[in-house]
This record gives sequence, structure tokens and C-alpha cells, in this order.
Amino acid sequence: MTASLYSTSYRSHMAGELRSEHVGSRVRLAGWVHRRRDLGGLIFIDLRDRKGVVQVSCDPDVLSSEAMESARRIGSEVVVAIEGDVVARPPEAVNPDMATGEVEVKAEGIVQLAPAETTPILVAYGADEELASEELRLRYRYLDLRRPEMLGNFVLRHRVFHTIRGALDELDFVDVETPMLTRPTPEGARDYVVPSRVSHGEFYALPQSPQLYKQILMVSGFDRYFQIARCLRDEDLRADRQPEFTQLDVEMSFVAEDDVWTVIEIVMAAVWKEVAGRTVERPFQRMSYRDATERYGTDKPDLRIAWELCDLSDDLRSSEFRIFRGAIEGGGRVRGFRVPGGAKLSRKVLDGLDKVAQDAGAPGALWTKLSDTGAQGGFGAKLSETELTALRGRLQAKEGDLIVSIAGPEPQGNAALDALRRHLGSVMDAVEEGDRFLWVTEFPLFERDPESGEPVPSHHPFTGLNLEDVDLLEKDPLSIRSRAYDLVYNGSELGSGSIRINDPSMQRRVLAVLGIGPEEAERKFGFLLEAFKYGAPPHGGFAIGLDRVVMHLAGGSSLREVIAFPKTTAARALMEGAPAPVADEELKELGIKRIRRTDA
Repeated sequence: MTASLYSTSYRSHMAGELRSEHVGSRVRLAGWVHRRRDLGGLIFIDLRDRKGVVQVSCDPDVLSSEAMESARRIGSEVVVAIEGDVVARPPEAVNPDMATGEVEVKAEGIVQLAPAETTPILVAYGADEELASEELRLRYRYLDLRRPEMLGNFVLRHRVFHTIRGALDELDFVDVETPMLTRPTPEGARDYVVPSRVSHGEFYALPQSPQLYKQILMVSGFDRYFQIARCLRDEDLRADRQPEFTQLDVEMSFVAEDDVWTVIEIVMAAVWKEVAGRTVERPFQRMSYRDATERYGTDKPDLRIAWELCDLSDDLRSSEFRIFRGAIEGGGRVRGFRVPGGAKLSRKVLDGLDKVAQDAGAPGALWTKLSDTGAQGGFGAKLSETELTALRGRLQAKEGDLIVSIAGPEPQGNAALDALRRHLGSVMDAVEEGDRFLWVTEFPLFERDPESGEPVPSHHPFTGLNLEDVDLLEKDPLSIRSRAYDLVYNGSELGSGSIRINDPSMQRRVLAVLGIGPEEAERKFGFLLEAFKYGAPPHGGFAIGLDRVVMHLAGGSSLREVIAFPKTTAARALMEGAPAPVADEELKELGIKRIRRTDA
């Protein structure tokens, strides 16, 4: 029998790798006691390690009375070493639900390597064992990580990273580490700042991304750079966002959009093939930002749902139904989509659509069912026969369908329609199987700040702009299309990138539109602008949120399932108790004085 890869001083094999071909082998195992069962004479111990669980039988005819007494007292999560022979289970004792279910180890020696107190949470193994609350699992993360599902997530994560490095190495990319202590720069979110002990009153920032460094590497002639980078942003959290995260950072010189997309598609196809065993169709579909928001109400549409939005405003402009007419007269629109077969939905489900729309920022949802006699329920009774006929034609709706619409201003309408489309797609089981990748392109270069009304970057201030729109930079900046692009997978944004500005005079013009004058530009970005003086090649890149990629491949719903030691939505680390107070003496050494909050 070939020696196990995991053979060490304590073990010859892993418990979870034993199979029928190991019958007759002498093995040494080491791991945790998952559970013990005392049948009076025989004692059975389920021994768990990274590879799984195997049953160990303790027989008083084999073990000494002292060893049997020790086995009888042993508790869950005690660390033990066991030596014995692998034997076949009797046919009636085979456990088809265990990978090792055809065999067991007949113990001839048991040594306790470390004791264990009663654990505050159960280390669940199998679907029938209930999980503790997430708060408790985060508090005792080292116990939660012992679960096979969690271990599997991190093996998968390792394979994703390994595949990425291999794919980019074959494309002649160079892996370069960039600093974790850098200069504070505005990149869209708040920086985490670090005080300097040797330079009182001055601060480093932890990187939101390696954006400026990777551009400078292009100026330095590296041509093809990548990094699996740690990034930190002080922003509000949710299930798919963490204050510190890992991204694949890529930058290339002498490229246009197609060149960057090709590289990212090669990498993603390799990951899906090697890790998930699925072939991804290339090239990925492409769609402009304007087209995506018009057809799906979002810049990250889930293309697994076939339904598209339609503008119904022209058909309802003169409607007697005041909600429709008032929305259009107020500068908004009426848009909607048809749900094939949706007329069968219960009133309870339909009434629940209001909350879906309201959670997305709209006052509510409007709907009607189509039957052989016209429209039933909802807004259908408020429309004329002519208007209903027009809606049927525009939406290609027929008997048995449901029409869902939103009336009002565009931003809230888009968000609500997207939410309703996803919700009803799930309810109607209309979400197709498969991997749907999409490039969303030509984002606006700027968007309006909701508080000041001034232009702010849609992505970041180094994003290139569509050359056809250059003349609008000072005249109408909000109408300018950028050379930014996002990668969307099954309705979730995986990452974003752009072709960058490489002309220092153009960069200064963009900064000026953002209200950043020459002196402030020099203070914040001087090292980049100076580097551009000496010949910056055309360049562009991309950044992919790897935590999110792993989450999707693992079939998870939260980034916390694929990050070893995550934070809560309040940005707290429950296991180690961070953030934590710092003594006044340490703050004094850093030149920092604690001030009591007046708004607390």
C-alpha cells in the first residue's frame, strides 16, 4: 500500500481517506473525537480530521481495561492518536452515508494528545446536525472552521487562487506586491488610517486597492502585472461586503478594452473548468450600461431570467389612471414586464410585491392578471380596453400572464423593477441553470453626488473617457461615457476595471471637473502625475473580488462563509474582540488625543 501523502510522526493515513482497499492495513491516525457511543461492551469513536470521519471500535478483548476505561470517559473534541488495523464492516453495518462507511479501525492503542472542555457550540457534521447561531459561530470561529463544509470552502478557495496564478503565469504576467502602508487618496470609500509614530500628526492609509501603484508599474515598463491583493475600505457592510477583502488585481500596457476582457475571460474560464468542472462559453456577452439598465433595470442583470422590461409610458400617457398619468407628467416613466403564467399566483404573493418594491425604494408595485375576458385585479380595472390592448402588444402578453409595473422616477423605478424581476423569477422557478457571464460597458464617467449635486467619479478619477465625448468634459460632464467595464456573473458583480487616463493634461482636466484644483491634485496625486510626465503607455486593468468568486463557486450566500476570520456587519471581529481600546500612553506616543464623541 502506497504511503499516504499525509504521513507524519503521528499518523500514517488520514481518517477520512480510508476505504475498502485499506482493509488489512495497519494505520496510525490522529484527530478529534467527533462523538463516542458506548454499547456496554464495545465502544465506538468517530474520529474526525480534515479529510473526514472514520469509525474506530474499541474492543475489551483487544484493549486493556485501563485503555477501555479511558475510551469510556473520552469526550467530544478531545485530540487523540489511535493505532490499529483497518477491517471491513459486516454488510449489515455498512454506512452508505459515510465515505468511510465500508470500513472501521479496530483500535489497539489510544493516546490522548490534548484534552477538551465541553464546547460552547457543536462541531456539526452532516445535514442532520443543527448549526449554532452565526454570532456564536463567529465568536468560536476555530470550532466552526472544523466543520467539513467550512474546510471544503477553503480548499476550494486555495484551488481558485492556485488556478489563477497558473493561468496568469502562462500569459507572462508578473506578480508584484505593493505597499500596505500608503498615502491617503480619495478612491470612493473612507480610508482606514494608521498614525505614524515617528512623524507625529501624519498618517498612512491602508490601501482600498493598489490602483495608483499598478498604474505606476505600467509607467515603469512592467507591461503585465497581477497581484492577489488585500484591500481595506471603511464602509457600511452587508452579506457580500467586508471591510477587508481579497481581489485579483490586473494591469496591462498597450491595450484596449478587448485585450483586458480576453485575459479575464481566459482566467475565469480556467477557474470554472479546474475548480467547478464546468466549461464556460467565450467570449462573454457584452452590453452597454444604458442597454442593461433599460432592459433589466440594473447594471448587473441576472441573464438566467429571460424577462425584459418595456417602457409603457407612450401607451399610458393619457390614461385616466392617475398613478400612471401623474408619474409621466412628473417626468417619470411607467415600465414593466410580463411574467409568463403569473396569473396563477396567489393574492398573498401578489400583495407581497409591494414590500419587495418598497424595500428597493419605490412606493409600491402595480400588477394585473390577464384572462380570456381581459384583465383581472390590480391596475387592469383602471385602464381602457385600448390601453390594455396596447400593453398586451408591447409586452407580447397573453392569457394567463401577469403584468408587473412601476410608475415613477427612474432610479427608484430601476431598482424596484430589478428586485421584482429577481423575486418573481425565483417564485416562478424561472431562473435557468447555468453560468451567465456578462461584460457591462460604457458606464457614465461621472454621477451626481446626492448631497452636493456636484459630479463625482462613477468608478475612480483615473478612468478613461470615451474619446467621442471629450468635448463635453467641461460642458456636460454627466453625459460623458467612460471606458469602464464591470464583469457580472448570474446577476452579481464580480469586479470592475477600465482603460486608464495616461495623458497628464487630460488627468488634470478630469480632476478639475471633480473640483480638485492644481494644488490639491499635486498634494493628493502628485507622485502619479509626476510619473506620467516621463512617458505613460496606454494601459488598463481589472480587479475581481475573489471572496465573491469563491462564494459563488461554493454555493454560499455570504462572504463570511469563505473568509477564514470575517467581520460582522458592524465591522467587529467577535473571536479576537476587535476593534479594541488602546491605552492613553500608547496614544500619547502616537501624538493622538482621545476626544469624547458629542453625538454618542
